[in-house]
Amino acid sequence: MGNPRKFHKQYSRPGHPWQLARIEEERALSKEFGLKNKREIWKSQTQVKSFANDMKRLLALRTEQANVETKQLISHLQRIGLVAAGATSDDVLALTARDLLARRLQTIIVKQGLAQTARQARQFIVHGHITIGGKMVCAPSYIVPIAQEPTISFVEKSVLVSAEHPARIKVERKPQAPPPEKRDSRSKRGQRKPRTFAPKKEAPKKEASKGAKS
Repeated sequence: MGNPRKFHKQYSRPGHPWQLARIEEERALSKEFGLKNKREIWKSQTQVKSFANDMKRLLALRTEQANVETKQLISHLQRIGLVAAGATSDDVLALTARDLLARRLQTIIVKQGLAQTARQARQFIVHGHITIGGKMVCAPSYIVPIAQEPTISFVEKSVLVSAEHPARIKVERKPQAPPPEKRDSRSKRGQRKPRTFAPKKEAPKKEASKGAKS
């Protein structure tokens, strides 16, 4: 069990640190869901793998108790919105980290229109402006059950309750013009201009002195 006072990691890191396809996928997820760091992606992946491992273990047992626990696991996933009604074990095994990230409080707020972007939604939650069922929730990673979605709102004393607050008004940004093309000076670097020399002027000839010998 280990020392209960010692905190243990709730996620596992990737096996290889330099995989281009995985890095690009994680970068896209971080931008889409407004995540703070990649650790939040790894936590979601670990939790989804835990659901899949539990389902594989129950399928291998093939007992009455295993069937009961399988129904309980699927029912739990239905309550938090990861699988639909009538889901099977194949649906549980097909879950991905994206499915779990879509059920975070930070993402649900954007879907309900309470925030314009995922980054703004994270700021609202961390600063204590969001309540669920009348209770303040300050964790952006909170997995929202389907039954609690209608109870998400702003704190009564929050300035964000007003829809006319500048932070809630959606501003349409005009498309920016493409930047002017810059001249590439590196191609000309190291090239010297050809040196030009002015024609030499001929010195005037001296007139022979009258007393010079002929």
